[in-house]
Amino acid sequence: MGMNKNTVCGWASFVLFLIGAAVILLGVLKYLDYAIGFSVVGIGFFAISWAFNALKGRV
Repeated sequence: MGMNKNTVCGWASFVLFLIGAAVILLGVLKYLDYAIGFSVVGIGFFAISWAFNALKGRV
């Protein structure tokens, strides 16, 4: 299985999206005292995921 740069950017984007969703859910469901911080970090992961997805096809 050959992975080119676009495939790597796609997988990285998907993994970062999953980590962001997991961090937000962890903050909302388990650590309610720190939910705002967890949400900010999760949104940061979403932003990086979006940037990697935007780079697909341009690298």
